[in-house]
Amino acid sequence: MKKSLFMISIFMLITIHVNAQNTFTLSSTTLAGQATLQEEFSGFGCVGKNESPQLSWKNAPEGTKSFAITMYDPDAPTGSGWWHWLAFDISSTIHELKAGAGNINSGLFPKNSIQSVTDYGIKGYGGPCPPKGHGLHQYIITVYALKTDKLGLTAETNPAVVGYYLGNNTLAKASIVAYYHRK
Repeated sequence: MKKSLFMISIFMLITIHVNAQNTFTLSSTTLAGQATLQEEFSGFGCVGKNESPQLSWKNAPEGTKSFAITMYDPDAPTGSGWWHWLAFDISSTIHELKAGAGNINSGLFPKNSIQSVTDYGIKGYGGPCPPKGHGLHQYIITVYALKTDKLGLTAETNPAVVGYYLGNNTLAKASIVAYYHRK
């Protein structure tokens, strides 16, 4: 009986491990659990370098025709959070963005992809910049596997509309969360 339970346990652990390896996953070599001045916005009283993190993803589901990326702060004192980055129409052949790709002038973002306007009123990446003394804010970076190659939106499309189109075209999504505060 003990041997049977042991064998069943081993089989379950192997199955869980194998299945977990095949899930849609987002990771970063430059961003861990805490954002830094490297990612912090430059403006609104913040003095960071405003560099978007390196991102890579794998195991997109079958049928993925494009990707989108967002960065959202649900803790912003606005009543509706704060959209820091909205990028879409990224080819299904792309699986990584280099650090700094969110700067629309860097030339690092994939061609024929779009970075639309954020809640800062700018296009491209706008890093963390919570109000001083407001405590830790979470910054959720999400990559979306989409069932369409183009959303049919422009770089002027506002975050709410981008979110609506993402919600209607998502096959899968994967996120990482970093925290940041200003003392």
